[in-house]
Amino acid sequence: MSGAEQVGSGATILVVDDSAAKRYLLVSWLTRAGYTVVQADSGGAALDRMEREEIDLVVLDVRLGDMSGFEVSERIKADPRHASRPVIHVSAHAVSVSDRAQGLTRGADAYLVEPIEPDELIATTQAALRYYRARSRAELLAARLASLAETTLAVNAAPSFTPLLTSAAHGASRIFGTGALVAGQDADGRGWAALVGEPGGPVTVRQWPVDLRAVPVGVGMHAKPSADWPVPVRPGEQVCVATARLRVDRPAVQVAVPESALTTESAVLSQLVQAVATAVEAQRSYDEEHRIAVTLQRSLLPRRLPTVPGLDLAVCYEPASAQTEVGGDFYELAMIDGRLVAAIGDVAGHSLHAATVMAELRHAIRAYAVERHPPGAILDRVDELLRTLLPAEFATLCLLTLEPATGRIRLASAGHLPPLVVTADSTEYVEHRAPLLGVRANRPDDLEFVLPRGATLVLYTDGLVERRDVDLDRRLDDLAGTAATVEQDLDAFCRRLLAELNPTEITDDIAVVALRRH
Repeated sequence: MSGAEQVGSGATILVVDDSAAKRYLLVSWLTRAGYTVVQADSGGAALDRMEREEIDLVVLDVRLGDMSGFEVSERIKADPRHASRPVIHVSAHAVSVSDRAQGLTRGADAYLVEPIEPDELIATTQAALRYYRARSRAELLAARLASLAETTLAVNAAPSFTPLLTSAAHGASRIFGTGALVAGQDADGRGWAALVGEPGGPVTVRQWPVDLRAVPVGVGMHAKPSADWPVPVRPGEQVCVATARLRVDRPAVQVAVPESALTTESAVLSQLVQAVATAVEAQRSYDEEHRIAVTLQRSLLPRRLPTVPGLDLAVCYEPASAQTEVGGDFYELAMIDGRLVAAIGDVAGHSLHAATVMAELRHAIRAYAVERHPPGAILDRVDELLRTLLPAEFATLCLLTLEPATGRIRLASAGHLPPLVVTADSTEYVEHRAPLLGVRANRPDDLEFVLPRGATLVLYTDGLVERRDVDLDRRLDDLAGTAATVEQDLDAFCRRLLAELNPTEITDDIAVVALRRH
């Protein structure tokens, strides 16, 4: 009986018969074979036990007092939760070929005709359970692989490190139907762990003290004491920790689940930790590239704002969050001969080349401004420079000089969006239409006007207002409405413009310059 005992270990069988004597006999045989056996004396009672308990196999008499065994079998198989549970019909009366055919057609997996020998019942039970367990393992593996694919997609779509760990922890708990922990190190070398207590539960992210650089390169799995890993487990159970380290110069990633969650296979956990490690590596590389790009971009812009009596100045620059490349947006603020020279521009493209073109234009503007040229003459010279040395490049630019004492402004534009003047009573755009830089065409004379005391002038690049799915005039109206109230703190004013006009992800570089006359 040792083989039956091995198969019977852990299996629960429901015996359904309205005859107490037959039920006693069947229960005795199955119990001696090592199975856990529960009983029901009617079809209704059997269905009720199926709802309340985890049953692995049903031994079902065909003739019951309240309904036929055929109907009970049909109702069991119709429920998706129990459809794979094996049902063995037994009968001393319904023994014809048509009866057996009906039983098998209506859901039974085997049909035994009484009198039944104990060995025949046990052997049939073993065979049905082998098939059931194999099918259950296959269904479980298929479900886990489907969840693994969804989790892999989620972690690779995560916008930053913390959401990545959170998605991985959610996915691990969903794959294995348990609590889970996912640990990794961010680009700054700090360890973090995302922990979920149960499938669908909330994820908490906290610092993780484990040194993930001490783990060997490769993929491995180890059983660890549950006291060291805050994953909910059964009493006395250990935690299985899967580790993946892709490169010697990178820290590892770890995924921990209760050891019992792995059943008879661990390949899915191994694939999961590798997928998370690959996503973390991609995220870390992106963060490093983005940091380098932003550092380069900012190094090409003014390092500090001039102090100008009678004027408040503020600048806000935000690189595109979806780009690792440097862009061509730039601004300039400098005091020359008692006048403030202010410029804002945008070179076409997102690349290192666009950034170098931007740097050349900015330095050319500064050089020509030092020569005391008016804005229009500066634009003519910059345009000539661009067409001569960089004939395939184009840029927009708005350039002005401002006398702080009088508020007198002289402005020239080259295809750039119009500046916005905000006073206590109105918000108006200063239109000065002219061809962009890089195009040989006649340019209008400089525009001259006075910025009233208390008024604010806003210069900006197209990333602040342009959207593919919204008309530009509507977006300019939105900017005018948002800028109608100017905070006392101009930096806060610029940040609010960005927050309200770009509430989600920034898809293009944005530069904003605000000037307020006392």
